[in-house]
Amino acid sequence: MNRITETRALNSTVTLMKVEAPDVAKRAKAGQFIILRVDDKGERIPLTVADTDPATGEVTIMFQVAGATTRLLSMMKAGDFLADFVGPLGQPTHYEGAKKVCVVGGGVGCAIAYPQAKTLHKMGIPVDVVAGFKSKDIVILEDEFTAACDNLYITTDDGTYGIPGFVTTQLEKLINEGKGYDLVIAIGPIPMMKFVSAVTKKYGIKTIVSLNPVMIDGTGMCGGCRVTVGGETKFACVDGPDFDGHLVDYDGLMKRNSFYKEVEKAKDEHVCRIGLGGKHNG
Repeated sequence: MNRITETRALNSTVTLMKVEAPDVAKRAKAGQFIILRVDDKGERIPLTVADTDPATGEVTIMFQVAGATTRLLSMMKAGDFLADFVGPLGQPTHYEGAKKVCVVGGGVGCAIAYPQAKTLHKMGIPVDVVAGFKSKDIVILEDEFTAACDNLYITTDDGTYGIPGFVTTQLEKLINEGKGYDLVIAIGPIPMMKFVSAVTKKYGIKTIVSLNPVMIDGTGMCGGCRVTVGGETKFACVDGPDFDGHLVDYDGLMKRNSFYKEVEKAKDEHVCRIGLGGKHNG
């Protein structure tokens, strides 16, 4: 079991949580993830490692309440224990040859974009960040990004904060201004990654995306996280989660991710009722 040491709301639906997991903290690198269970009857869910502190043995994760397990997770407090916290899993991000990078994050995907920017900044590689949100009230990690990049550009769909518009518009503007990016890392909703990749493909800029298909075991055995990349079947849990953004079948990924929406909705409604009634018993 792993003890939760801190929980903090970043906005109305996104929570930052620190968990004692010394082995993960020592070994995890940007791009990798963990799989956790809230209790011994819970489902396994993957969450990206947002930060680590090898000195204290803590691992930081960030999550958005989107279903039954994340809702239960959001109810937990410092001092509570998670049944399982396994990792690091997946392949770390590779930056070989990168000279100037733009990290593009969308919504809660910014929690995954943050360790990318932080790692590049520590490596001394110039890195800009374009972070997109629907509106001002859900902006997260502004101070953290400011400290982990050379230039931060925050966009909001409704124009209530930062630069009005979408991340793709701002990215293309920066490219046309001669920023000279030779790598773009895009993390967020699938449509966002698809359109970012379409922009960078026009300019011949290498692009890495982090994919989020349905995942169960995280070891490549169940096959639930299969994605099509360059016409070949890959498993996001062991071959990824990073892939060449210009080769991903985004439409196929969106279709697969929608398979279990009704089941997930029913389970979430059930857990909501349990939560309102008192202690969760599985």
